[in-house]
Amino acid sequence: MADAKVIPFDEDRSRRRPRRVRAAPPVEPEPTAAEPVVEAVPEPTAPGSSWDRRIAGGLAFLRRRVTGEYEVDDFGYDKELTDQVLMSMIRPLYDKYFRVEVKGIENIPKEGGALIVANHSGTLPLDGLMMQVAVHDHHPAQRHLRLLAADLVFMLPVVNELARKAGHTLACAEDAQRLLEAGELVGVMPEGFKGIGKPFGDRYKLQRFGRGGFVSTALRAGTPIIPCSIVGAEEIYPMIGNAKTLARLLGIPYFPITPTFPWLGPLGAVPLPTKWTIQFGEPIPTDGYAAEAAEDPMLMFNLTDQVREQIQHTLYKLLVQRRSVFF
Repeated sequence: MADAKVIPFDEDRSRRRPRRVRAAPPVEPEPTAAEPVVEAVPEPTAPGSSWDRRIAGGLAFLRRRVTGEYEVDDFGYDKELTDQVLMSMIRPLYDKYFRVEVKGIENIPKEGGALIVANHSGTLPLDGLMMQVAVHDHHPAQRHLRLLAADLVFMLPVVNELARKAGHTLACAEDAQRLLEAGELVGVMPEGFKGIGKPFGDRYKLQRFGRGGFVSTALRAGTPIIPCSIVGAEEIYPMIGNAKTLARLLGIPYFPITPTFPWLGPLGAVPLPTKWTIQFGEPIPTDGYAAEAAEDPMLMFNLTDQVREQIQHTLYKLLVQRRSVFF
C-alpha cells in the first residue's frame, strides 16, 4: 500500500473555495444495555514476597531469642514465643484433628480480669490447651488465657518450662488473685486429677469442685466467673482401667489403661480424633458483694454449686445436640 500523503493544514487555504455543508439532523442514539462496570483488579502480589516477609520475621525472631531482647512477666510468661511458636504448634490439633467448635465467645469480656471455670477430662490435659487456643483465636481482642495448673505440671522437666512460657502458673489463690487484679483472663478446672483420671463409665459426670477456692479468689478480685463446658475430650483416651500400683511406683495420680494403651506402645498414646465443642456460658458477677463475702462459707458453697450446675446442664444439652462422637 502506498504511503498516505500528508497535506499541511494551512496549505493553499485561500485558493480553495469554501463549500457550504448542510448539517445532518441529530440522530438519537439507540437505547443500549448498561455496560457493566469493571473494577480495577489489583495486581497480584509476587509469590515470593510473602515468603520473604516470613523469612525476615523468622530471622528477627531468632535474633531476639539469641540476644535476649524479649520480655517475660513475673510468672515467666513469654507472649512472643507463645504467639509465634507454641500456639502454632497446638493450632493444627485444634483446627484439623479435633475440629473444635466454639460457642458463647461473646460472654468473655473484651478487657479486664475474668475467671473461666471449666470441666476437666480426657486422661491427658489437652482440654486446657484447646480452651486456650479457642479464646485466643475466636475472641475479637485475641485475649490470652492464663491457666492454673497442678503441682505435677511444674515438676516435670521440659513441661515445666513450656507451661511457664505459655503463661500458666501454679494453681494457688495468691497467683490467681494477682493475675485477676492485673486484668488477666484466668482459667481453672476445679475437678483436677479427679476429672481427667475418672473412668470412661463416668464420662461427662462432674466430680467434686473442691472447697470453692476459685469462688473466693474471684470475690476478692471482684471479677466475673464464666462457666465453660467442653464436650469431646472424654473420648480421646477412653480410660477402661487404672494400674494403681504402677501409678504409685511412678509417683503419678493414676496410670491409665485404654483400648490402645499400653498395648500398642507409643502408637497407643495417639488420641482419638473426636469432634469437640467448647461453650462459654453467661458470666456470674461477683463485684456486687461486700469485701468480707470471700470469707462466707455458705456464699462460696452456693456460688460453687451454681457454677457446677450450669456447667453440668450445658454438658447434657451439648450431648443431646451432638450427632456423633467423631463428626
